[in-house]
Amino acid sequence: MTDAGGTAAPATVSSVSGARIVGGRPAGCPSSFCGCGAALRVFGRIVPELNLAANWLRFPRTSPAPGMVAARRGHVFVLEQHLGGDVWLAYDANSGGHSTRIHARSLRGYTIVNPRGGSTA
Repeated sequence: MTDAGGTAAPATVSSVSGARIVGGRPAGCPSSFCGCGAALRVFGRIVPELNLAANWLRFPRTSPAPGMVAARRGHVFVLEQHLGGDVWLAYDANSGGHSTRIHARSLRGYTIVNPRGGSTA
């Protein structure tokens, strides 16, 4: 698997019920790093104003699709693959225990935004 910059994602560290831990806090990201990790995944670089999860809500609303972002105040993750219903395989930085995981996530409670549809980055 590669990130937006074409860099190979780190090797799987652990697997628990389908969830794969693919890393921890990326270098240069703050301790609350979901927004920073999502920016690295989508844009291939840290975008400081997107470190705050709520700032992702400035992007235009869209329908769920690979590469779109699920955002709410307090957390964001990148949609990778539709699994069924409102469940998507997600690239989820700071998904618990200061880990970055690729795992199934429900979209309930999240707004789907198109990070390529605005000028925030």
